[in-house]
Amino acid sequence: MSKSKKSSRAVSSVSASAPAAPRPVTVTRSATAEFNPDYSYVTKDLKRIGILAVSFISILVILTFFLR
Repeated sequence: MSKSKKSSRAVSSVSASAPAAPRPVTVTRSATAEFNPDYSYVTKDLKRIGILAVSFISILVILTFFLR
């Protein structure tokens, strides 16, 4: 009779030993680098949203005069 693969597998000695301590991660930042994001696209999008909102509300107000 043959043994199953599960029972014939040997346990390695590496996994039985204690796990190695993780190395500390060092983050170095440049002193000259500054965080200066560009949000010009956000202001353009907000203006577009505002114009669309005002135009849709004005269209609805105008339609209420014709539908009454």
